[in-house]
Amino acid sequence: MPAADDTPGTDEAPAVGEASAPEAAARTLLMGTISLDQYVSGGDVLPGGDVLPGGGVLNMAWHWRRLGRPFRLLTRIGAEDGAAVERFLERHGIETVSPEALVARGRSSTIDIEIQPDRQPWMDNFVPGVWDDYRVTTRERDVLTHATRLHVVLVEGAIAELARLAAHGATRNAAVSADFLGFRHYDVERLAETMRHVDLGFIGWPHDEGEAAVAGMREVAFDLRRVLVVTLGSRAVRVFDGRSTRSDRRFPVQAVDVAGTTLGCGDAFIAWYLDELWRSGDHAAAVARGMMGGAAATAWPRPLPDAAYPDLD
Repeated sequence: MPAADDTPGTDEAPAVGEASAPEAAARTLLMGTISLDQYVSGGDVLPGGDVLPGGGVLNMAWHWRRLGRPFRLLTRIGAEDGAAVERFLERHGIETVSPEALVARGRSSTIDIEIQPDRQPWMDNFVPGVWDDYRVTTRERDVLTHATRLHVVLVEGAIAELARLAAHGATRNAAVSADFLGFRHYDVERLAETMRHVDLGFIGWPHDEGEAAVAGMREVAFDLRRVLVVTLGSRAVRVFDGRSTRSDRRFPVQAVDVAGTTLGCGDAFIAWYLDELWRSGDHAAAVARGMMGGAAATAWPRPLPDAAYPDLD
């Protein structure tokens, strides 16, 4: 696979005769489920009962559109309940690789969200829906083989499809990054298995920094010569870089007052991090930008501002 970060300057506006806007968008792909977020309880911050489009892919897509990052989506939604997602994508001009394949028979992914008294979300009861047996189409795979970047949000369907695509050489031209979410469905052994297909991984670690699993993440990055970015909430960000010169850098986080919730902070961090990394090739600068994005997201009770959701108009 190519190096995890590109040559600085590759994201400047194309000169005459270079890639058009659609071609530029097709070079960066974002793969994963768009779920329907079911707000079971909003604590004292949100009303309960709302059902809104969500998930890491949708949240990152919104941020990248705001940042001017060209990209396209690889995703599926259900024909039975996906209309709200379609309205969101249309409002924000978010394009998929294959529009005719966006809607599949069945129901969309869903997840329950509870906002706890400390304004942290508890997310559970993920139902994969159409992502239970997700496969890219022939057209989508062809676009992927020509892409230079692929970012994957690792729910189970995406984990399996990434491994299948990598085994068949479909990701060979792409620098692959991946969001391991809160590591709830992973251990160090499974991390190593997936990281064989990934150049740059992100893990939102909610537990103690001194636990053995964090040391295991470091060893995986070093053994496989990969980069792992481990976010530790309001404490710090660790960057384990196992490439030519192994390094373990720790960046303290300046905690901010949470006016809304922390729901969506991790997605904002990764979106801003990758946008900066792909411009500058500098992981330290990317950490700083990621922190800015994550901090901005704490102002909103939901992952995105209310104005982002057509169903809240």
